Amino acid sequence: MDDSVRSLRDLGREVAHLGGVELLRRFGDHGRIDYKSSRTDPVSAADRASEEVIVDLLRQRRPSDGILAEEGSERDSGSGLRWVIDPLDGTVNYVSGIPFWCVSVACERATPDGWAPVLGVVHDPVHDETFHAVAGAGAWLGERQLRRTGRTGLDEVILATGYAYDVGHRKRQADMVADLANDVRGVRMLGSTAMALAWVAAGRIDAYVEDRASPWDWAAGRVIAAEAGASVEPLDTGVLAAPPELVGQLRSRVRAAG
Repeated sequence: MDDSVRSLRDLGREVAHLGGVELLRRFGDHGRIDYKSSRTDPVSAADRASEEVIVDLLRQRRPSDGILAEEGSERDSGSGLRWVIDPLDGTVNYVSGIPFWCVSVACERATPDGWAPVLGVVHDPVHDETFHAVAGAGAWLGERQLRRTGRTGLDEVILATGYAYDVGHRKRQADMVADLANDVRGVRMLGSTAMALAWVAAGRIDAYVEDRASPWDWAAGRVIAAEAGASVEPLDTGVLAAPPELVGQLRSRVRAAG
């Protein structure tokens, strides 16, 4: 890893921790709740506070880089790099007092084929865990390298998924789970795409599928899961992460259920 990429990684970790400090001190007293696409899609004062401190520091340190963040911060890139930020992934969990949420920060590089991942950081302030990866240089939980090994059969899989904010869309997701439930070891609905992908990397779950995810939801987690040895691919408007030997089978089952 060259010094320029190491510097970007260190900055990603720094801003993710800053956002986490803002969230952790508000956890349990999150301030005003507003709603975006529906009543199931909340945004809190904590989301905005976390995004503000992250974006402010990035603008100071990397004034030419682009920014794409969930709560509206956006800037075109003059450097060929952009930061993709979810200042609070798992807002429903957060405002409900469920300790499964995180800060997600990714950096991407412009290429002729679109934006390519450079690094990803997923920081869990509640449990003081920071998952991070640089493309081509491995995935880590703190100072411990993450590497998935061995083959997994479908009947051994713990599959995680989520429900869309669009209530009308949830039937498709429920049908997908119903189709797979008898063939996998278990199904979990965790409430945070970024954390779920980091947990795939750590081997805490085996696969994750979400067919309604925005770029900031999985920009960081996909780097971490892929660098740990999972196959990660776009799935229409979502993402699928799974052991390489199972990704084709799961992809066909998920699409058939839709």
